[in-house]
Amino acid sequence: MSITLTDQDQLTLRLAAWGAVSLMSAAGVAGSAHKVATHGSLALTAATGPVGHVITKAPKGVKYGKTVAQLADQVLPALTTAMALLKRQAPAEADNFRRTVIVAIDAAARSQQGEPSPTMTEMARKITEALDAA
Repeated sequence: MSITLTDQDQLTLRLAAWGAVSLMSAAGVAGSAHKVATHGSLALTAATGPVGHVITKAPKGVKYGKTVAQLADQVLPALTTAMALLKRQAPAEADNFRRTVIVAIDAAARSQQGEPSPTMTEMARKITEALDAA
């Protein structure tokens, strides 16, 4: 499979994937934000295929903002953009990216004891909605 991603495309994919984990971490702050981020990050580093080669590394030099709302303002549109560009170039990789992000947010949500909090559940819904908006 041939896929050509510009540096900006790669940054968008990284921002989207790692930002989704950051959103879950922010939503899980009542428990252990560190555990949430660790579990989600480990899931991202286990990604395979062309997408895996891109998102294995976290984005460098990205300023996410000071609030969860500012983070979401960047990450949710990046998720939609990432899915749209992958659907155009390599539909199988779009599916791979979506599944990878879903696994990462599921891993992040399960890092808490018991059921995920309502806040984490709602953040996971927003992330999934952004992935599916493309």
